[in-house]
Formats: sequence, C-alpha cells, structure tokens
Amino acid sequence: MRVAIIHDWLYTLGGAEKVLAAILQCYPQADLFCLFDIMPDGDREFLGSAQSHSSFLQRMPGVGRNHRLYLPLMPLAIEQFDLSSYDLVISSSYAVAKGVITGPDQMHISYVHSPMRYAWDLQHQYLRESGITHGLKGALARMLLHRMRLWDTRTANGVDVYVANSAFVARRIKKVYGRSAEVIHPPVAVPPELNSRPKEDFFLTASRLVPYKNTHAIIQAFHHLPNERLIVVGDGPEASRLARLAGPNVTMAGYLPDDELRALMGAAQAFIFAAEEDFGIAPVEAQAEGTPVIALGRGGVRESIVAEDINPTGMFFQVADPLAIAEAIRTFMRRSREFQPERCHANALRFSTGRFIREFSAFVTLHHTRFEEERMAYSSSYPPRPDAESRNDDARAADLAFHARHW
Repeated sequence: MRVAIIHDWLYTLGGAEKVLAAILQCYPQADLFCLFDIMPDGDREFLGSAQSHSSFLQRMPGVGRNHRLYLPLMPLAIEQFDLSSYDLVISSSYAVAKGVITGPDQMHISYVHSPMRYAWDLQHQYLRESGITHGLKGALARMLLHRMRLWDTRTANGVDVYVANSAFVARRIKKVYGRSAEVIHPPVAVPPELNSRPKEDFFLTASRLVPYKNTHAIIQAFHHLPNERLIVVGDGPEASRLARLAGPNVTMAGYLPDDELRALMGAAQAFIFAAEEDFGIAPVEAQAEGTPVIALGRGGVRESIVAEDINPTGMFFQVADPLAIAEAIRTFMRRSREFQPERCHANALRFSTGRFIREFSAFVTLHHTRFEEERMAYSSSYPPRPDAESRNDDARAADLAFHARHW
C-alpha cells in the first residue's frame, strides 16, 4: 500500500508538526507533501522525514517570512499535487491540506487540527489584529476570506473520514462542513515516570508571542501581583511590545530549547494559559512535568485539565482579562495543596505519544479495510451479469411495446 501524507507547510516546529511526526512514525515509508518546506535541520530531525515534495510556492520570494500573503494561491497550489499513484492519502490540515484531489479508489483520511480559523469563526478577530477592518484593504481581505470559505466548503466532501484533535474541533467540523469526526487527541511527550523537581517561587507561561495567545493579559495580571514572579518563554512578532509591558516581576526569557522549557515547567508553581486553543499541547506538557495549569476555560483545554474533581490538575478563569487572571492566581495560591504533581502527571499520560500511535494506526486500519471492502463489493457488481443484462433488455422491450400501444 502506497501512502501519501499531506501537511500545510513546514517552517517551524509547533503542535501540528508534533502530530505530523507521530503520523510519520505510523507510516515511515510514506511520501510527505507540503506547500513549502523551510524547516531547520534540527527540527527536521525531530520530524523524522529527510525530505518532502513541495508546491510551486516553494520558489516564491519571502514565503517563509510572509506566507500568509500567498493565501490566495494556496488552494491552487494544494490541488496541483498528483496523488493518483497512492492507495491511502492522510492530510494533516489546519489550512488547505484537506483540499488535495483524490480519486474514487483512493481513501482520504483528514486529521483536522482546525478548520481555517481566520476564514471562519475567528475572521473578525484576525482582521482586527491585522489592522485591516476598514478601507480597500479590509474589503479585499473580506472578499478573499469569503472565497476561501467557498473553496473550503466545496472540498469538504473530498475527505472520506475526518479525525479531530478535540471534541471542540469536532463540533467546529460539524458546523462548518456538516460532517462527523472521530476524536483522537494529539500526542504529547510524557515521561513514563514523574520527574520530581522542587517547586520554585515563580509562575510560567510559554507560547508563540502572537495576539490571540493573550500573553499581554497574563503579563498585566502580574501588575496586580507585585509579590509574585512570572517567567514568559517564547518569541514572536509581539515580543518587543510585551517586553515594554513587563514589570520588574516579569522575566522575558525568549525562545528556549524544549528540554530547558520542560525543566522550567517542572519547577513552576503553575503554568498559565490564556488562549482559546483547538487543543493546547503546552498545558498537557506542563501537567506531564507535575505542574498544575491555570487556564482560560474555553476550547480544547477543557478536555485536558481536570478542574471539578477531588484530585484537580488545574483551574479555569472565564475571560482573558488581567483582573480575572490575577484573581484566579490568588485562588490557586489559597488552594495550592489540592494540586498534586502525581495526579497531574497521571492525567497527562492520557495524551502520550504511544497512545496516539496506537489509536491512530488502529483507526486508519479499520476505516481503510472498510473502504476496500466496500470498493471491492461495488466493483464486483459491475458490469452486470449477462443474465441480468438480458432481463434488463426484456424489460426495456416490454416498456417500449407498452408505450407504442398507448401512443
């Protein structure tokens, strides 16, 4: 069986790329396709794929820095991949990967991290953050996103089976595409045993520094907590603005390698997370290191944090507002003895990489087997048997004679 795996693009190692790495472990002989690939060598080693097949966007100037400028060309680019020689196509999609063209004898399974968020329910937030809500640019952006929605809906039926990374995303798939999706949570690197570390006197947040992560609200919350310390890990376009917001009790650590970040996670009092994510891998990574999470109670994070239980692994605040976050931290400090590192680690084991590989492999095998059985059963009924053809000819002749008499 020849397998093709389609990913939107490769330029950094994020949550979707960690899922892709696990899918490649399931199918190490698969061919990998993406719109463009500028993945650094160190990250590519983690990915486990030496090379990929890229589209014509690979040759476009500045595609790595400003790939969103090429959004109008992405549907065309993804449709140019010739996958006709593959038996099974697996797309890992958060933009256009699910739109690849497949034939009736090829099965297409799409693991959806999210339908295109900036084209659907987050369109207005995306336009605000980009500063293009009005004027000619705003009108053109809205027209483009409208066309992207039309294309996204049209290509939804090209997928045979959908897999969602959370129940939250499964609901979005149902609303946007009208299709049901199986939920298989993303893989998270969870040590089999808890790495016990002494807790230190700081809180931690880590993410790419972009507006929707709401890191600014977390930093501003510590203006109201002058005796508490916050470490912010990550880099991105908002880094300089956030550094100006930071008070003396906030440390901007920048980008850190994964092992250093995980060590900080293990030493922190709690991990603070203020984004509405489709799933949210970082909160699970913090729990894997025995650290509870204080999170915005929206999106997929509600599936990975145990809050209403005698053995909680975290707690929620309801709005990404500095005062609400500060109050949640104060509540956490009063309840800190309730959050046990062993319980956090045990909860994170539900999302381990080994679990993902077992579940995803079994899911694909089951549905591909069904697909092949249905395909063979359908094919065996055509062309009709000679006796069936003669019966059909007799029926047509009788029908013509009936109409002739009545004419």
